[in-house]
Amino acid sequence: MSDWRDRVRDVIVVILGGGRGTRLDPLTRNRAKPAVPFAGQYRLIDIPISNAIHSGMERMFVLTQYNSTSLHRHIAHTYKFDLFSRGYVQILAAQQTMSDDRWFQGTADAVRKNLRIIEELRGDLVLILSGDHLYRMDYRRMLHDHLVRQADVTVSVLPCSAQEIGEFGAVRVNENGTIVEFREKPKDAKARAGMEASEAVLAERDIPADRPYLASMGIYLFRKDVLADCLNNDLSDFGHHVIPSALGKRRIQAYFFDGYWRDIGTIRAYYDAHMDLIDPKPPFDFYDPQWPFFTHPRYLPGSRLTDCKYHRVMLCGGAIVSESTIEESVIGVRSVVRGAEVRHTLVAGADANPPEIPGAPPVGIARGSVIENAIIDKNVRIGRDVRIVNEKGLAEADGDGYVIRDGLVVVLRNAVIPDGTVI
Repeated sequence: MSDWRDRVRDVIVVILGGGRGTRLDPLTRNRAKPAVPFAGQYRLIDIPISNAIHSGMERMFVLTQYNSTSLHRHIAHTYKFDLFSRGYVQILAAQQTMSDDRWFQGTADAVRKNLRIIEELRGDLVLILSGDHLYRMDYRRMLHDHLVRQADVTVSVLPCSAQEIGEFGAVRVNENGTIVEFREKPKDAKARAGMEASEAVLAERDIPADRPYLASMGIYLFRKDVLADCLNNDLSDFGHHVIPSALGKRRIQAYFFDGYWRDIGTIRAYYDAHMDLIDPKPPFDFYDPQWPFFTHPRYLPGSRLTDCKYHRVMLCGGAIVSESTIEESVIGVRSVVRGAEVRHTLVAGADANPPEIPGAPPVGIARGSVIENAIIDKNVRIGRDVRIVNEKGLAEADGDGYVIRDGLVVVLRNAVIPDGTVI
């Protein structure tokens, strides 16, 4: 295995752009899920692309289908490799052809429809990633594990507690780390019975005994020929169909990952991930000079603050905040907040040229407004003395320019909230 490092550059990376993203509605009404803004200045797609670049795997394909215009634009403007590099990030959009007039039917079907392109490339390994997860991973370690164990497929897994595993696909491994069983979202004790990793497996990897279950992270490393064989059918999804159907027929190994990982699949998960970021000791931190995350360079000036009170705030470039109280919140690029109170909230910020809306207040949050436990999408115009606090304590609701999901108020992109509105 002395030459395993030489194979890093030949790994083909495929990033799944996701489906309609209905669980993230309304953030995905006009954009693909991987294009959803994150942490005030990034987009979700920046996470897997940055991880791949740092891992030395620079040949990437992003498979897209729904509302993909902004995602295409972001990738084209951000990821430009120099002329002497083999690196690229290429969009593979769903398309109708003479041989197949259907759109992607699932994650596996998306790869199947682009398999010819993948097969023509140099390299015999394909790394398949999701475009909507938050984590920091060196894929080279997974590659090394895959080669050492002579696996056909390697699946990255995350140790979980009994309470956590019910939200994910659970895998069971033998003493060698080979996956021998898969169960989808085992919600109760009966459903997850017998799925625990053995004490020996846990001890060998320094995993605490209270996290004996292994969740599939949706990260797969395939031998290219095995991938083609596994897709020579009509199975539509990797997690639900392809991996379970290959058990016992192929050598499928588990790669144990024990860092921070979050599936940004719902409004609550999206919100909670942002609240993690403003913790004094965040479980996931963008502030790592050895592993920065990349995004579109905006060349913004520093934020301007006047007579403000802050507590646990992530403040991004180009913001103008005056006479305001901001607590436990993320304030995105080009945000404008004047004389307002913002708590436990993500303010996504604004584009360089937000759309003109005659008669509407300017983009930003105006004087006298109070916002709590909310997500404010881009280019929102909130008038004076507005209260966005979910005053009725609703779990779900739809309103003019906003929705409530899981108790969180989400103000829609480009929405106008008139003076004095109470939500």
